[in-house]
Amino acid sequence: MSLWKQPSKLAMVVVLLLLLCHAVDKVHCSTHHNNSQDFHSLLEFKKGITSDPHGALSNWNPSIHFCHWHGVNCSSTRPYRVTELNLTGQNLAGQISSSVGNLTFLHTLDLSNNSFIGPLPLLNKLRNLDLLFLGSNHLEDVILDWLTNCSNLVYLDLSKNHLTGHIPPNIAFLKKLEGINLYGNYLSGVIPPTLRNLSTLLLVDLSNNQLNGSIPNEVWQIPNIQMVNLAINNLSGGIPDTFTNLSSLMILGLDHNMLGGTLPSNIGDVLPHLQGLYLGSNLFFGTIPTSLGNASNLEVVDLPNNLFSGTIPSSFGNLSKLQILNLEV
Repeated sequence: MSLWKQPSKLAMVVVLLLLLCHAVDKVHCSTHHNNSQDFHSLLEFKKGITSDPHGALSNWNPSIHFCHWHGVNCSSTRPYRVTELNLTGQNLAGQISSSVGNLTFLHTLDLSNNSFIGPLPLLNKLRNLDLLFLGSNHLEDVILDWLTNCSNLVYLDLSKNHLTGHIPPNIAFLKKLEGINLYGNYLSGVIPPTLRNLSTLLLVDLSNNQLNGSIPNEVWQIPNIQMVNLAINNLSGGIPDTFTNLSSLMILGLDHNMLGGTLPSNIGDVLPHLQGLYLGSNLFFGTIPTSLGNASNLEVVDLPNNLFSGTIPSSFGNLSKLQILNLEV
């Protein structure tokens, strides 16, 4: 029998390895970077890092497949594409390279709790992005219109940065958005009424900014909203008597503004799931509505430093879950 018809042991081992690679598709059996776009985009991102005190990127080198780099997750089938970049809390410093905007299969980008500076990265190609966490950095920019290209975005967190300018009205194009956290920036202008168009919105935190004007009536018409935090701004006006579509609301934070007027008499009836009411340091006057005693889930009623008159409603005795009642003047 000729030799070529007798497979060598080495050849058999190679065949078995290839079969194993095919069967266990998640195992990258070589360091060959079969998607050069993602590979080079990640390396460009690394070039923007000026400090990595915890060595988070120490294994980001070509000898290791990029899907095994720290903070990187990839799709489970070929071609392996980056679906998650999560480097939260690594004390990384530098600028966020816009090369991350070329990771077009990315679903989660979490670079929060670092020390990044400079502008927001250009992410207009990331149409698969679900979760964007860039909070607790030192980013300086305005919220640009390209953000609306991320049409699958579910949660947006740009909190605790140095962002300026207005909240763009076309943020309402993000039809799947469930949470917006812009807390702790330098945003100015008015709250866009277009937020009403975000029917999936559950959480909105615009607190600790420089927003002004009145709260648009449309905010009180977001159907499934659970938390509204607009505290520590320069908002004026009052709370309308007509807000009846907030039956899911659990947290309402309007403290430290310039809001005034009387509280709606039916506030406790139309907010049956309310757990926390924060209206302190405003200009509200009149009596505290008796209906608040009907909001049986209330745990915190924080109304200090206002102009209320009268007595504490006896209905407050029904609030069995109440832990904090602050009416200090």
